[in-house]
Amino acid sequence: MNRKTFTLATLLALSGAASAQTVLNVSTWLPPTHGASMAQVQWCEAVEKETRGSVKCNHLPKAVSAPPGTFDAVRDGLADVSFTVDGYTPGRFVFTQLAEFPFLGDSSTATSVAYQRIYEKYFAPLGEHRGVKTLAVFTHGPGIIFTVKQPVTSAADAARLKFRIGGGNINELSRLMGWNTTLKPATDSFELLSTGVMDGTFFPDESLQSMKLSMVKHATTFPGGLYNTSFVFMMNPARYNALKPEERAAIDKVSGEAATRLFAAGWDRTDAASREIQKTTGVQRQMASEAFVNEVKAKQAQLEDKWVAAAEARGLKNARAVLAEFRAETQKLK
Repeated sequence: MNRKTFTLATLLALSGAASAQTVLNVSTWLPPTHGASMAQVQWCEAVEKETRGSVKCNHLPKAVSAPPGTFDAVRDGLADVSFTVDGYTPGRFVFTQLAEFPFLGDSSTATSVAYQRIYEKYFAPLGEHRGVKTLAVFTHGPGIIFTVKQPVTSAADAARLKFRIGGGNINELSRLMGWNTTLKPATDSFELLSTGVMDGTFFPDESLQSMKLSMVKHATTFPGGLYNTSFVFMMNPARYNALKPEERAAIDKVSGEAATRLFAAGWDRTDAASREIQKTTGVQRQMASEAFVNEVKAKQAQLEDKWVAAAEARGLKNARAVLAEFRAETQKLK
């Protein structure tokens, strides 16, 4: 083989290798420095490593959809991979609300890993996220009441203010508590609070920094969190099914609990960092009183009954036992 023939053969081989590579378009509606966005990048790195470079990610410069439309965007192929908040589309998902009840745990890792295990065992077979390939589920860290001008020391204090919320169980709980809340994506928080349209927001700790909410000066925390928010990390099913069997196996290996732990660790890390920053920015933190906690528990009991009925209507057997198993799993993971 002469040099010209060798060069041509080499170029053809390289061209074939390049064309064989699968590139996944990955979207995030959160800032690129957010823990969830960074966890998605880590997952992509793991995919590329496990597939020896045959599958890699293209991180899109802007989200393909507003946060509430992300699930349908992935389902319809506008992005191959992304994550979203289940509660951004009220009434669409039922089983996911199990991970959003109050007082579950003081870390994202405990609630997220327990949720992933329960999801795989009970919810995935019932098609809770039909239309997409579910890669993992997770929750953010413990939910907190944040306010701009005044502290919230009781349910009555909260009832006098206006709050942004992200949907899901906290939306239902707020209604029962008589609180004035509006469902808006996390990314709207800065404008809502800086203009005074809202007096506060319900968020985990990290959101003060990731959403640049320097106007917040008060935080009311709850043992185990006032709520959690459930997320789904997902892939377009046609894109997944078009992969080679060994590539699908590699993606499966780095998904499930492995991916859940990536997202949860990122959240716990940024929650902790935010708490340290709050010490220097004048955020006044207080734990909810026993009376306040008991007021929430009384209303939450009604929501659990409602969830059990709704979950069983969608085919989940012994929903109350599943909830108890989930709570027990979070305790083991603390």
